[in-house]
Parts: sequence; C-alpha cells; structure tokens
Amino acid sequence: LGAIFPKHMSKDTSELAFKYAVQRLNRDTSLLPESVVDYEIEYVNRLDSFETVQKVCKLVDVGVQAVFSPTDSVLATHIHSICDALDIPDIGRSADDFSINVFPSQQLVNQAFIDVILYLNWTRFGILHEKQYGIINIQQLTRSIHAEVHLRQVSRGTFLSTLKEFKNKEIHNIVIDANSDGISILLKNILQQQMNEYKYHYLFTSFDLETFDLEDFKYNFVNITSFRLVDIGDVAVKEVLKDLVSFGHHNANVHLRKTVLLESEPALMFDSVYVFAIGLQTLDQSHTLRLSNLTCDVEIPWNGGLSLINYINSVEWKGLTGPIQFKYGQRVQFKLDLVKLKQHSIVKVGEWTPYGHLNITEPSMFFDSGSMNVTLVVITILETPYVMMHYGKNFTGNERFYGFCVDILETISHEVGFDYILDLVPDRKYGAKDPDTGEWNGMVAQLMKYKADLAVGSMTITYARESVIDFTKPFMNLGISILLKVPTSEPTRLFSFMNPLAIEIWLYVLIAYFLVSICIYIVGTLSPIEWQCIHPCDLSLIKIANQFSLSDSFWFTIGTLMQQSPDIYPRAISTRIISSIWGFFSLIIVASYTANLAAFLTTERMINPIENADDLATQTEISYGTLESGSTMTFFRDSMIETYKKMWRSMDNKKPSAFTITYEDGIKRVNQGNYAFLMESTMLDYIVQRDCNLTQIGGLLDTKGYGIATPKGSPWRDKISLAILELQEKGDIQMLYDKWWKNIDETCIRRSTSKQSKANALGLESIGGVFVVLIAGILVAVVVAFFEFWIHFRYDDKYKSVQQGIDHGTHSVNMAYIPPARCFWTEIFEELRFALWCMNKQKRPELNRVCSDCKFISDL
Repeated sequence: LGAIFPKHMSKDTSELAFKYAVQRLNRDTSLLPESVVDYEIEYVNRLDSFETVQKVCKLVDVGVQAVFSPTDSVLATHIHSICDALDIPDIGRSADDFSINVFPSQQLVNQAFIDVILYLNWTRFGILHEKQYGIINIQQLTRSIHAEVHLRQVSRGTFLSTLKEFKNKEIHNIVIDANSDGISILLKNILQQQMNEYKYHYLFTSFDLETFDLEDFKYNFVNITSFRLVDIGDVAVKEVLKDLVSFGHHNANVHLRKTVLLESEPALMFDSVYVFAIGLQTLDQSHTLRLSNLTCDVEIPWNGGLSLINYINSVEWKGLTGPIQFKYGQRVQFKLDLVKLKQHSIVKVGEWTPYGHLNITEPSMFFDSGSMNVTLVVITILETPYVMMHYGKNFTGNERFYGFCVDILETISHEVGFDYILDLVPDRKYGAKDPDTGEWNGMVAQLMKYKADLAVGSMTITYARESVIDFTKPFMNLGISILLKVPTSEPTRLFSFMNPLAIEIWLYVLIAYFLVSICIYIVGTLSPIEWQCIHPCDLSLIKIANQFSLSDSFWFTIGTLMQQSPDIYPRAISTRIISSIWGFFSLIIVASYTANLAAFLTTERMINPIENADDLATQTEISYGTLESGSTMTFFRDSMIETYKKMWRSMDNKKPSAFTITYEDGIKRVNQGNYAFLMESTMLDYIVQRDCNLTQIGGLLDTKGYGIATPKGSPWRDKISLAILELQEKGDIQMLYDKWWKNIDETCIRRSTSKQSKANALGLESIGGVFVVLIAGILVAVVVAFFEFWIHFRYDDKYKSVQQGIDHGTHSVNMAYIPPARCFWTEIFEELRFALWCMNKQKRPELNRVCSDCKFISDL
C-alpha cells in the first residue's frame, strides 16, 4: 500500500491510524491469511504539486496496489490523475472512476445540515466558510433553505472582523464551515467579541467538536451544535481506540490525548485500509490478482486494477465511522450523531441517516428555557388581550397563560437569561392604596412583601406605585379614554329631501313667493307699459289688457323659482327689477339647496349626545365609572382639574355601582346602554376593533405607560429595561401589538362615515317624499280639472255663437248654438273616450256634435 501525508504533520494521527490498521490487518487471520500487507509512505508539501506527482510516481515504481491520499483536496486532484491513468485504486476524498471516498457523500452531508437548520427554523443566519477547507456545498444549502443568509468567505485573519459584523447586524445563528485549526482560532475570537451568550447558536460542520476546548462556553448557555461521525459509545470503537493509544506509545513514539482519539480523520483512514482489505479478499476468492511493473513513464494501465476497484466498491462493513456502503465510489451509508453542548459536557441529542434523515431524541435541548439556572416568580392578572388563560386539563404551569404580555415576558426571559414561574395574583387586583388605612393591595402588595420577583400585565406606571416599587422602562404608551355605545342613526323621514333647508327657511321662501307674486301683480297693474291692445289688427274692436293678472303673476313667480321658462315676459322697468331680484333670490336658494341635498341624503347622521369629557360631566342621563382599585380610578380621585374632580364626585356618590371589578363587567354595562366606561386607550382600542357597537369618545385624558414591576432595588429592573428598549428598537413589540390587536380574523368591519367617495345608495325611505309630492300634485290637478269641466259644463257652454256666412240679400245672420240637454257624466265619458282614442285628430271641430235635437236661434 502507498500513502501520501503532508510534511509538516509527520506525526499526524491519520498516519498513525494508517500504520496501526496495517499492523492490525497483518495480525488478523480472518482477513488475507496468506498475504502480508506492507506499506510505503511519502511526505509532500501541500503547496508543491510537482513534488506530489514525483512522490506518487515513486510509489508506483515500488509496485503499490492502492494509494491512500490525504484529505487535502488540492493534492488529491494530482494524485487521482496519475492513479486514473494507471488504473490504480485511489482511496481518499475524490470519487471518480478509480477512486473510493470513505468520507460521507458531500450531497448527503449537505442534506443533513439542511435538515438541522430547518428543524431549528432559522429564518436568518450567517455562514462562515473557509476556502479549500469547507465540507458543505454552499450553493446547495442556500437553494434548499428559504431564509435570509449572510455568506462570508473567511480566513484566519478575518474571523474577528466577520464576527464583529455579525454581532452588529444581530445575526445570532451562525454556520461555521472551517478546518480544525481555524475553529480553534475562531473560538478565541468568539470569546473576545463576547458572543458566547445564550442567544447565539453555532452550527459547526466539523465532526470533531469534542476535541476542542469549550470550557469557557459551557456555563454561559451558548448553543453549540454539530455532527459526530465516530460513536464513542460503541464497544468495538472503544477497543480499537484503546489499542491505538497503546500502539502509538510503543511503536510510533506518539503520546495521544484522549480527545484526539475521537477525531474523524484517523477513524476514516483506519476504515479505508480495512475497506481495501475486504475488497482484496473478495477478489482473491474468485480471481488471481497479478502484479505488474507499472511506471509513470509509460501509460500502461494495470489489468487487475478495474476488478479490484469494483470489488472495493461493493464492500459493506461496519467500521469506526459506522456502517459503510458505496455507490459509484461515493459512501452512501453512514450514521451521524447530532451532539450539543450542555453545561458539563457534549451530549447526543439525535442522529441522521441517509434513509431515516433527522431524528431528534432530545428536543428540550433546543427549545426548553429550563436549562437556565435562575427561576423568577412572576405574578399577573387576567386581562384580555394582555394575559389570558387556557382552562383545559391538558395545560399546566406556564402553558396555561397566553397573550400579549406573556409573549413579551417569554421574549425578555430569553434576552436577559432567566426562567420563570407564572401565576395569578390572589385578590385579582392591580394595586391601589387605601386612602384610609394606607395599605396597598393587588400585585403592588405582593411585590412590597417580596412574594414575587416580577409583576407583568397591563400595569400602569404611576407616581404612587413608583414610590413603593420599581418599574422598568414602559413597553407601551397609552392614556385614559371614554368607551361608549355607538349612537343610534337618525331615523330616515319620508320627506328627507326637505332636510337641506330648515323649516323656517321653507316658510320664509313660501311667504316670499306670495309677497313677490302680489307685488308683481300690483306693479304690473300700475305700470302703463304692461297694458297692451289685445287685437291690434282689428280697429273695430279696441280692447287693452294686462298680462300680469293675479293668476299669471303667481305662475310667473313659481316658474322662475323652479328654473322654468314662463310664457310671460315683463316689459316695464319696474317689473323687470322685481323679476331680476327674484331670479337672484331663486338662484341662491336653489344652489344652497342642491349643495346640501347630496350630503343630507348620502351621509348617515348620528345622534351623539357625548363628544368629550366635559359633555359627560355636565349631563346626568348617562352614568359613568371605571375599574375599581385601578390607576384610572386613582387618576380621577387625585386629579386637581375641575372637570375630573366633578366626575369623581359623581362616581364616588354612586359607589359601588359606578365601579366594576373587571373590564368585562364595564364593557357589558356599556353594551346595555346609558353607561360610559373610562378605561386605558389600548384596551379600549382592542375592544372597539372587535365590537362595532362600541366606539371611543374624544381624545386621551392623560398620558402614561405600562411597565414591568419589580420590588425596590431589584437587580432585574435594569436588565429588563435594556431588553425592552432593544425590543422596541427592533420593532418586536410593535409586531406583537399587531398580532394581538389587529388580527383580521377577530376584528369587525366598521362602516366608515368619513369617506364621501363611498356614499350609500339612496333608498325609497330617503327620497320617497318626492314621489308623494308628485302623486299629490297629480291628484290635485285631476280634481281641479274635474271642477273646471263642471264649471264649463254648467255655465259657459249653454250658448255658443256661431257666425254664418249666409247672405239674405244685404243682411248677415248671427245664430246661437244651443246644445241638447245631456247628462254631465255622459259628457265626461265622451271627453275621456275622445282623449283615450289615439286615432282621433288632435283638434276637434266644434260642430261635430250637431244632431237632430240641436237648435239654432237666429239673432236678427
């Protein structure tokens, strides 16, 4: 056998494992009993490819049957080119035609790391990749994971700057793909940058994590994960490793540390020798392997090389690195143990195989915060959506609680580094000071008695509370506001089209109409210009008349107001002045009416009796109150503003009916009507978005904030305050607010009344009065027409003068037409029949009805 090792590592453990494997193989009578395995080793400079080629040719001249190349990919390429030309098996990291790669397939190793990243649910992470040493395929990994990946190609001189960059960008999940020497330097740089905290998670691609000094990382809760190729718990592995230590001490003068025995490279070299031996033995059983003198000078392939490589490729065996099986020279069967750093040691938390993929046996090692030593007692109070509770039997401990404040507490516990036990305050109160006894109750009392370490919830920071306990920086700002039931809509009236003008305006317009009509009649009568001759062409009949009769004056005025074109036009200057002024008046009235009509008919008007706190304080119909023993009650009790003092006196006189024990009781009373509830704006916003029957009245009465309470002098206050500021700057608290307040599945759809572009369609209830006016006008016209017909029938149609052009000599005869006596209803029926008979002429001759009963009376 021939082997190539780097010069600068003459006492490399891989070389020791190679020598030990050959010696153990010669002692093993079950493998190659009639053969003796010998080896030749050459040392090369990893940067000198010419020297490497010469050393390989030297091994070929000796007559080696296989060449074991190092893991260095640069040298492996040159070694393989010679072995491929001469059909000599090359057992190393390459996997071409005449190569066997005992190292697990890179594609499968890549998939193993992808599965771990997906399991950890990393959505943002960085990769430190050392060129020519990395074992993962960066392109395959980044294509398979949909996440924000920050890739940096590093060297030993750029580790520190890259870590600093990741720290500034708050990249806490990092994949480290480097060789052993680089990892040792990187670990020191991590300590230098103080990135050995619980929030950081490092995933190493090296299979030798247990060989590094991690003493400074064990007690800071930092997450370090990697795969292990050699299972140190296996009995056969322990036996080989113990024998290897003894061999190194006596035969090679190499003293091995216990941790070095776990390295994957020596184990792979040992397995490579045995894989070759098993393949050679299988070939011996069926064929006779003949050696031939090979040389690099003449490219004559070895006849037995192809058969030997095929038998090696079919080997199935369990070695130090687990089960071994090949496919086209690639190792496709192996087992990787997933290990993670714990406080005292590195422990196995799962395993990965090509067929079973990732199997996590200890999920608590990744997601359980119980690994932290500090456990705080946290009290809270149920308040939707800040803190809510699951009442099922399957929920115990902290799992019972959920909500906005619970999410903030969970995030802060990870940021600061503590575990907690969450429970409810016994009396279900936030905490207020009794003005008579001076005693505190609620969560404030629990903190003052040091029965709890933290108080989390919708707890307002006030001067009184701050004087007896400590508060962190506020995680939410708010104020007091008024919750009231949405006012009822103004009922739609039948004559809503009259709403644009007030009743008195309609009366004034009506009075103006009568006055202007009468004025035009009087002025037109007095003006001589308005008197005109009726028949100017008939000189025998001179008769003058005025066009502005009383009825015509009223018709002219209403026609002008309705923007119609009457058939009467004033001639005198006086009547024209009145007409112009009336036209201007009509223009303004009609324009004002039209402008307001759209708004009145398309906008839903609300009857809102309360607009602000002053309105609430001055009325007595709607009662109001607040939460008992809360900061809102304290605000009104201690306020020096007259309006708020008046409101407090009213609430205090109605005690206890004005106050509620919980927010739910207050909201229920508001829904019942005639009650306004004074509460924090954030809670009010949550309720209003989920109940469209409720609304906020006015703005904020004050400004304050919610904070996490601690006992006086607690060391946790400053740490939690810094964590809150960090969460606010990153926007995490705003995202949690949107999650619990603006959940689309829970919010109601409120109809907007401020967007005029989305006006409602007009219904019959809005403009139905117009149709009523139309129908009423038609009915009045029909009645008037009936009376006009009756009057005409009764008086005006008895005699009709008929001019006959009959000459009796020199005389003209005038006759009167006397219609026959007919029934009034018959006349109406005949007129209606004539009107409804569409084929009749539009103008009816007057003498069409002359019959035998008609008489003519001559007027001689």
